[in-house]
Amino acid sequence: MNRPPPYFPQNQLSPPDEKRYRKFKLIVALLAVLLVGILGAVGYGVYYLISSLF
Repeated sequence: MNRPPPYFPQNQLSPPDEKRYRKFKLIVALLAVLLVGILGAVGYGVYYLISSLF
């Protein structure tokens, strides 16, 4: 077992997609807007529930 480890190439076989980073930023921005919207709706729902009880 006195042999070097196998070689794993570090580069991709296909060229990288140039629009990949733009798609990733768009998905992250949409998820952030959706999360803020959901949190706002939950906050408003809790506020409405508390104000209707008192």
